[in-house]
Amino acid sequence: MGNLFKGRGGQRGQARPADAQPVSGSASNEVDPAVIAYLEDGFQKLQSDPNCKSLLKKHLTAEVLQKLKGLKTATFGSTLKDVIQSGVENPDSGVGVYAPDAEAYTVFADLFDPIIEEYHGGFKRTDRHPPCTLGDPNQFGDVDPEGKYVVSTRIRCGRSVKQFPFNPNMTEEHYKQLEELVSGTLKDMSGELKGTYYPLTGMTKEVQQQLIDDHFLFKEGDRFLQKANACRYWPTGRGIYHNDSKTFLVWVGEEDHMRIISMQKGGCIREVYGRLVNAVNEIEKRMAFSHDERLGFLTFCPTNLGTTIRASVHIKLPKLAAGGQEALQRVADRFQLQVRGSAGEHSEAVGGLYDISNKERMGLTEFDAVSKMNHGIAELIKIEKELE
Repeated sequence: MGNLFKGRGGQRGQARPADAQPVSGSASNEVDPAVIAYLEDGFQKLQSDPNCKSLLKKHLTAEVLQKLKGLKTATFGSTLKDVIQSGVENPDSGVGVYAPDAEAYTVFADLFDPIIEEYHGGFKRTDRHPPCTLGDPNQFGDVDPEGKYVVSTRIRCGRSVKQFPFNPNMTEEHYKQLEELVSGTLKDMSGELKGTYYPLTGMTKEVQQQLIDDHFLFKEGDRFLQKANACRYWPTGRGIYHNDSKTFLVWVGEEDHMRIISMQKGGCIREVYGRLVNAVNEIEKRMAFSHDERLGFLTFCPTNLGTTIRASVHIKLPKLAAGGQEALQRVADRFQLQVRGSAGEHSEAVGGLYDISNKERMGLTEFDAVSKMNHGIAELIKIEKELE
């Protein structure tokens, strides 16, 4: 949520000035012929795979390919290959695209915009993400006061630090500078947010095991991130910060520059959201984030744009989930919620425990994103009770 909090003492980083002309890509003769060949072969691979259902396959038409295959971003020279490689190599991707740098969202807009529109509930290329509105965390309560269904609640946001490129273009020195900036900022946290930063480089086995036991330690990226070139120079510049009570966590150098996380046992959304608001207010006083006037906060994956908020619960709904994850997802779709396995994306449910979150991040405020999760989970619990 970095600059969720416009006008509260922090700077808001801009990907480009609001009145600037769109970034234009470089001419086609500057793109390596091998890259062009990869793009053409990748297009055929996607279109000929009957099992591929990704948004990349749907929206990378022959016309879009022809228009974009010869373009590069001006600053880092990113090509369409950098955008789609993960989705081409992983045809089971749900989305299939990543932004190698902030400019990619403009240069390759003919691909990104329809994907963003479909994923984010109709956010059109003529739409603008609303100004940040946190609202009052105290308007929320406990979604499961009986403690019967919700095991834990977690609300997080992703942030890209303005002066650095996204992962595929980060140098080893960039990672070191990012870690120094973020860890130095976090050392100034006080009160409930006070804690310790643990760099992955040189981490002792004892610390590593404790972080694994706490389910805090993130691993080198999965095959989707690997193919997007998001894991270079691992583990340089990566690390984890958590407060003393282990309810506030920051991942540094994972999928995004920062993942800011608030969590605790049970379903008290008021406390979890309130802590996140407090944390990001403090962090944004000390650094600027990549932001676009139309798209909101800029992130590596387009599914996280806008508010970047993912508000989720780990929940057991044995009656609703009797038909498996797909059956539960069909019910969750009514409330624009996303169902994942208990270990997150691309995982299975263990012991009937599901991770359910808001799906939309764009075209709505931060407060509304959390409200959608709150309302949807309350409705799922209500349906579950009726089935008991």
